[in-house]
Amino acid sequence: MALRLVADFDLRKDVLPWLRAQRAAARGGCTGVFENNYESLRILNVERNGNIIYTYKDNKGNVFFGLYDCQTRQNEHLYTFEKDFQVVSCSVNSERTLLAASLVQSTKEGRKNELQPGSKCLTLLVEIHPLNNVRVLKAVDSCIWVQFLYPHVDSHPLSENHLLLISEEKYIEQFHIQVIQEDGSRVVIKNSGHLPRQRVAEDFVWAQWDMSEQRLYYIDLKKSRSILKCVQFCVDENFNLMFEAPLDISLSDSGFKLVNFGCDDLQDQEKLSKYLTLCVFTNHTGSLCVCYSPKFDSWEQITYSVFYFHKGHSKTFTAALGSADSRVTKDITFLNLDYYVAVYLPGHFFHLLNIQHPDLICHSLFLTGNNEVIDMLPHHPLHSLSGSLVLDWCSGKLYRASLNQSYLLEFLWNTRLDCEKMAVLHCVLSGGRSPPFLEAKIIQWVSENISACHSFDLIQEFIIASSYWCIYPETSNLDKLLPYSSILTWTTEIPGITIVTEEIALPLMKMHSFQGYWEKLNFHLEYVKYSKPHLHYHNSMVRREWHSLILEETTGKRRSKVYVRNILDNAIKVISNLEARNLEPRLTPLFQEEDNHQRLLVGLMASELKDHLLRHLQGIEKKKIEQMVLDYISKLLDLICQILETSWRKHNLHPWVLHFERQASAAEFAVFHIMTRILEATNSLFLPLPPGFHTLHTVLGVHCLPLHNLLHYIDNGVLLLTETAVTRLMEDLDNTEKNEKLKFSIIVRLPPLIGQKICRLWDHPMSSNIISRNHVKRLLQKYNKQPRSSMIGNSSFSIEFLPLNYFIETLTDIESSSQALYALEGHDNVDAAFVEEAALKHTAMLLGL
Repeated sequence: MALRLVADFDLRKDVLPWLRAQRAAARGGCTGVFENNYESLRILNVERNGNIIYTYKDNKGNVFFGLYDCQTRQNEHLYTFEKDFQVVSCSVNSERTLLAASLVQSTKEGRKNELQPGSKCLTLLVEIHPLNNVRVLKAVDSCIWVQFLYPHVDSHPLSENHLLLISEEKYIEQFHIQVIQEDGSRVVIKNSGHLPRQRVAEDFVWAQWDMSEQRLYYIDLKKSRSILKCVQFCVDENFNLMFEAPLDISLSDSGFKLVNFGCDDLQDQEKLSKYLTLCVFTNHTGSLCVCYSPKFDSWEQITYSVFYFHKGHSKTFTAALGSADSRVTKDITFLNLDYYVAVYLPGHFFHLLNIQHPDLICHSLFLTGNNEVIDMLPHHPLHSLSGSLVLDWCSGKLYRASLNQSYLLEFLWNTRLDCEKMAVLHCVLSGGRSPPFLEAKIIQWVSENISACHSFDLIQEFIIASSYWCIYPETSNLDKLLPYSSILTWTTEIPGITIVTEEIALPLMKMHSFQGYWEKLNFHLEYVKYSKPHLHYHNSMVRREWHSLILEETTGKRRSKVYVRNILDNAIKVISNLEARNLEPRLTPLFQEEDNHQRLLVGLMASELKDHLLRHLQGIEKKKIEQMVLDYISKLLDLICQILETSWRKHNLHPWVLHFERQASAAEFAVFHIMTRILEATNSLFLPLPPGFHTLHTVLGVHCLPLHNLLHYIDNGVLLLTETAVTRLMEDLDNTEKNEKLKFSIIVRLPPLIGQKICRLWDHPMSSNIISRNHVKRLLQKYNKQPRSSMIGNSSFSIEFLPLNYFIETLTDIESSSQALYALEGHDNVDAAFVEEAALKHTAMLLGL
């Protein structure tokens, strides 16, 4: 299915066998009593270190607390209350020396609370290393939930523990519990009669615990406005209010709701959830999302909202449902999947929301109806704990959730909608550096579906997105500096869903210095707040500079050699980096020639991209940025090579396709088409191509196209004539009438510098004529006519054609000057005699003599 759920823990498999063995050992092999009570076995809490606390009741009503160690995969008995209580909440400290539990008296007739008569709920603190005193923290008529804090201190046991108490009366307290060791290893509470406490929050209507990051989110109502607040607990006893953010939602009649404070079997979960579903999700990149679904009574549609605080806007989605299915739950589910949030209602719809790039709806996947992906989703309500951890309270299973990239790739082959192709492509690529086999499958899909997308250029989208995800894990700020997609707008509607986007008020940060996640979040908020200009890199500067360098080359006025050498050195580094990552020999004949024009483009892009990142990525080492640039451009070039190689391999082409005397095959037509599409995609974005690409493209073009089409492609810039390709054409083809016409048509379209070299390779009157024309043009450009006496009457010209004789005499006079000798240095001994001979041959050819 689209979600990949890997079970980390299963109550029935990891705990139940151990409990049966314990009971059998205690009762001499009889397990029947416990078999009748195992339904009471359930998870109570998952601590920060991954340890799982569970409970069950024996046949006498005694409450058993156990712990499953996720590292050793062993179970441990923590404590047993030999009274008939219902457990509200439970937590154990990191050293497993203290147990906090919140219990309510049994509802069975005749049972009373013997520890604290007259109270509904008891909150107890128990010394369990070894079993010792029981301290009553609260004895009240409202429910209490407990949670120990887990600081990142593993080197030595803590002398002070911190415990949160969350009251149904809408306040949260923190208890400070000092412990001391007695008699070696015995741990007891110091001054247990007076435990210091602090009020953390009050008058709240909703709260969520983030166990991994030790954060408390809660909402209080101020003048009927919902204000989201976050408290960060530190390693020491301190805690800080990090931000306040207004939420445009109504919670005045929503009752009281807790998220991720354990599973409370006492409370009616349907009653708690019928008003709203609300949760906060963050990830390591500094994102902050609030997902909200209000109470819904209609089964025709459902509305849910996502507040993207790190982007400064919210999106409200309305999904059509159709008729209700009695087999499914009515709870909408939100799951945190790192770069994505999954929203689904089993049997109705599935929505993968891109929280890193939420601006365009096409980057998020929405499926509705009887789609197979929807049918395979779990029908139990799942709960995101922290990060990728997902808990199914009903079955007692703890999962690690992620996107099933293999399944999504299979879905990619079958879908027909452009919006789904775009969304799934980004979902699959979001894993960063994909395994080679997975990337090969994506490239195969791209190669075989190049013309299947009408709303966007598939090659462009794949190259841009894949190159972006290749280096994105290096720093989260790259989403503002590098393009994520080849498209800027999307106007096509997504079937089954409507969207309203609104700007929202940004969180007000309450601290002045930040680290880690908070530094990244603050960066996002500052970026949105001050509306900084669009910082995405684009190749406009590279385009101008590259055209300038090419113009200088054609005019012979090249600027500093040091500047050009540095650019070419950048290209060498990129290509070396690419070759170091790809040790297998390539099937296609690329990177086998200099191709200075493409190397200049590669080097210029490396130089401009490095400068761009250095300007905006503060605090990152220059060497790291340089390597990111090399990786980015190397990936871009490698993707082009892989697309071409996939098609090359599919059509079983061989290196001999580079010879011009062969006839074109259907396979060569297919590869030529793909190369043309690659060229179109890269030209509009002005991206570099692997050196040798234009040579191979031209060779295939000569094979596959009729002459008039070939020349049309050349004149419109689709085929770029390279010196390597034209040299091979002159050498491979003989001088039949058809080949002469082709050669001449090619030569007259060459740039002057390349044309002069190529003409010398073709022993033909046409080439001699072209050489002579160029020679005469160069001479006459420097010729200053001066009066002189004619020597024609005394000349020894063998042809009595006065205009030609006079012209040759003039050329001979110019060539004899010292100025001309310097100007003509290195022109392969082309002189007036050569011009005369070429003129006569050309005249004879025109006259048919």
